Amino acid sequence: MTAAAPFHLPPPATARVDLLVIAGEHSGDQHGATMVGELRAKNPGLSIVALGGPELAKAGAQVLHDMTASSVVGLVEVLKNYPFFKALFEETLRWIAEHKPRAICFVDYPGLNLRLAKALRERGLSVKGGGKIPLLFYISPQIWAWKAKRRFTMARDLDTLAVIFPFEVECYQDTALPVEFVGHPFLDEGHDAPVRYDPDGPILLLPGSRKQAVGRIFPLLLAGYAAYGKRAAVVLYPSDDILDVLKAANPPAHVRLLPTGTQVAASAVLTSSGTMSMHCALAAIPGAVVYRANPLTYILGRMLVKIEYLGIANLLLKEPMYPEYIQGAATPKALAAELTDCLANIDRLIRTQSQAERLRASLRRPANGTAADWVARHLK
Repeated sequence: MTAAAPFHLPPPATARVDLLVIAGEHSGDQHGATMVGELRAKNPGLSIVALGGPELAKAGAQVLHDMTASSVVGLVEVLKNYPFFKALFEETLRWIAEHKPRAICFVDYPGLNLRLAKALRERGLSVKGGGKIPLLFYISPQIWAWKAKRRFTMARDLDTLAVIFPFEVECYQDTALPVEFVGHPFLDEGHDAPVRYDPDGPILLLPGSRKQAVGRIFPLLLAGYAAYGKRAAVVLYPSDDILDVLKAANPPAHVRLLPTGTQVAASAVLTSSGTMSMHCALAAIPGAVVYRANPLTYILGRMLVKIEYLGIANLLLKEPMYPEYIQGAATPKALAAELTDCLANIDRLIRTQSQAERLRASLRRPANGTAADWVARHLK
């Protein structure tokens, strides 16, 4: 991935491209796929292409490049792979200029997507730059945590924004950017939750979906689980490259490694702070958040990020539904104590169930429809 060798995106399968979706990591691929699947069901004639991953491909988009295979997190990792991202950036702009999709929908991944939006304006391709391509952005960057001022550059470059947390609408009230709450994709009707609570189920270990983070977090989860040592465990992995990282940690035989998409009923969870932690919170599975970043990335993050919690469920509830163990705090003894409390304390379970219902109530779909309805309105 660090190579700077040129590469070319393939042409679209159809002469007309109605929508280009750009989703840079596994969670964006999943959320984009939910949106595209519903959009195609309601508008089967649409031609949709994507820079995304396997889920978008399953939903019916023509995937030009698998972005999930090149997802990284943290300043240090991005700098290491700068030549690759620069080449991807320029080739994406070239492709858009040549094939001119009717609209572009960016899904999360602001580090790349907001830079693309700026470049599209500067090159006169987007509506804000005097061109014809409207730029839609689905899932807001966490401006409430850091880089709050970029809401003004978003208003300069984007035509509309759809958010998945209701409080985010207010974050943009001092800009001219139209912002709409479209509900959280995990609560869409017909959505099959990947996890559910079962008091007799195994412990679920969720180290994340990005290789560098998984390599740091999974050994912590294994050590905490081993210190508890009283129940089987299940680990979900999103791709073969993540499976290789998991196997390199030499998990014991009674820790099962299962592909994401496998339905799991779990009694407790130790999870990174990513997308799957929200699935677990909404399913009322008791647990804790565990996270370890590159030391330099963590030091910089502490200086720049001003939020009380790392886990999104905790932030939404304004209380620690999932106690957080970050960097050196994630000791085997501490994590084993959390698992003991999750599995033996009935008050902990009751509290988790109540918090999960509050989460679901706050994230339900609004009357004006889903993300797919929002995109469809801007394609008319």
